[in-house]
Amino acid sequence: MSIKKSDYVSDTWKDGLFTNKVVFCTGGAGTICSAQVRALVHLGANACIVGRNVEKTEKMAQDIATARSGAKVLGLGAVDVRSFDSLKESVDRCVKELGAIDFVIAGAAGNFLASINQISTNAFKSVMDIDVLGSYNTLKATIPHLVESAKKHKVDSNSLKPSPAGTGGRIIFVSATLHYTGTVFQGHVSVAKAGIDALANTVALEFGPLGVTSNVIAPGPIASTEGLDRLLPSESAEKYKKSQPLGRFGSVRDIADATVYLFADTGSYVTGQTLVVDGSSWRTSSGAGAAEYPDFLLSGETFQSVKGKKKAKL
Repeated sequence: MSIKKSDYVSDTWKDGLFTNKVVFCTGGAGTICSAQVRALVHLGANACIVGRNVEKTEKMAQDIATARSGAKVLGLGAVDVRSFDSLKESVDRCVKELGAIDFVIAGAAGNFLASINQISTNAFKSVMDIDVLGSYNTLKATIPHLVESAKKHKVDSNSLKPSPAGTGGRIIFVSATLHYTGTVFQGHVSVAKAGIDALANTVALEFGPLGVTSNVIAPGPIASTEGLDRLLPSESAEKYKKSQPLGRFGSVRDIADATVYLFADTGSYVTGQTLVVDGSSWRTSSGAGAAEYPDFLLSGETFQSVKGKKKAKL
């Protein structure tokens, strides 16, 4: 289906900004990552999105391709970020069919509500594997291509002029703000996102001398996303929205615009940073939003999405 440009990217950016560039994105069929990729494609890039669900990933790729006439968008399903070989195969295909990888978005993630008492060791490990190991595998599979792209698209240190061929050699890790203060029922994800942040910072230091930039985008509550719907039931959403400093949830366009900023000339000297796009939400609360704290914990109830003795009525 056709999506209005204003829904996924602002008019700030000029068309053709990323002409002849290629973006590789894990979790690309999700609502946030697909908007990020759609914005880049609208502005001239070609793309490869990967995911586990074949049908969902292929359909999303076809949909993203409508953002620009002549765009090439590969949708590769049955890709498990927990497997380096699976990712490497998809990266090789991306380069073979699209010619290069200039930008990477590591966005694959898993999440659900659960207290530490409720979550099993296997469930905890699953989140670590998808988020942390998945991000590391994405990096390892794509970094040779990012180094090559960075070499081709250097910024002149004297004139500060970008390469005539534009930018390249940049990676964004999609994280969260949960671990800044600690968040109840999100201990597993908080640990995972803290690990991703640490990885992104190390990449900035180790690959900066080769021209690669590495940054984190940390979204806050973003409307109409699977994550918000899962963590904040509709009956709690309006109350939570009113507690936000700006009185609203963010949009996928907010995240997409932040992505364009970091990948364009505007982000040429930005690396090793976390760009929080949350309307200052994290400064107001450490609650998960879906249950009252500490009453929910003391009640002995458990969340429906995780096995437990007594299901919560949320």
